[in-house]
Amino acid sequence: MLKAELASREQQLRLFESGRLLHIEALPVVGTSIHHLDKQRLNFYLSEIIKDPDVPITDLEWEQRLLGLSLMAEDGLGHNVCSVAGTVCFANNPRRYLRQSGLRVMVFSGTDKEYQAQLDVVLDAPLIGRWVVNPEGQKVLDHEGVIEKLSTAIKPFISEEASTIDEHMRRVRQWHYPWDALRELVVNALAHRDWSLAVDIELTVYSDRLEVISPGKLQNSMTIEKMIAGQRSPRNPLIMDILRDYAYVDARGMGVRTKIIPLMKKFNHSEPVFELTDDYLKTTLFRKVADAEKTENHA
Repeated sequence: MLKAELASREQQLRLFESGRLLHIEALPVVGTSIHHLDKQRLNFYLSEIIKDPDVPITDLEWEQRLLGLSLMAEDGLGHNVCSVAGTVCFANNPRRYLRQSGLRVMVFSGTDKEYQAQLDVVLDAPLIGRWVVNPEGQKVLDHEGVIEKLSTAIKPFISEEASTIDEHMRRVRQWHYPWDALRELVVNALAHRDWSLAVDIELTVYSDRLEVISPGKLQNSMTIEKMIAGQRSPRNPLIMDILRDYAYVDARGMGVRTKIIPLMKKFNHSEPVFELTDDYLKTTLFRKVADAEKTENHA
């Protein structure tokens, strides 16, 4: 006789999600409250991004509005807590409450993961940067989100100054990868990852390539072929909408087809490689050899 085994909570969540019975992003994050959310980020989002004419004032008003936006949820015990989407987009230090938030970044000097990494850091920040309106009425970035923190952390490892000086007496910075393609790739990983898995998104830089691993298989009936063709099927539509509101994602949501692939072809005549398993989607970008390296190799 076969022995029946109960599915784990994680497996049940994935089954419900695959059947489109729920979105993980709308589920409650136990132990959180409205006080864990960055009110300044939320205030800017409502007043300046979506132009809400009636921004809440009291905590009770905020809770009701955020419940309506699915940025908060009932935990089943009579408490209103942050949802997964609310936590990853607007919470201060979201990894404190949701371990898989943020992004792990690693850099190795060779073509494999070695014992000693040049960089191994976990970026713990909301997906959304904190913006404010200055006295001149301009919108300025006051505090970095994950994407901005990634740019700061990884820039020294994916770019370098040219070996020669240009006509303006400056050394132009040369990039090993097109930043717009890399940014789009990371935003896609953050927007479409499976939040039921307590595993980090990983971005790893090697001497010849860059890899981004997003936890979870592709949602619904999506395939790599459909993704390349431009088909859209967001796993986390609320998070995707917020990223689109802030212009982290373009209006069409077809970044693989319209940005990543053509940018890589133009940059160094290569194409990204996509590898899909039941546990993750891995995307590989191949490095462009800088002028300084070409000079050294021919010396």
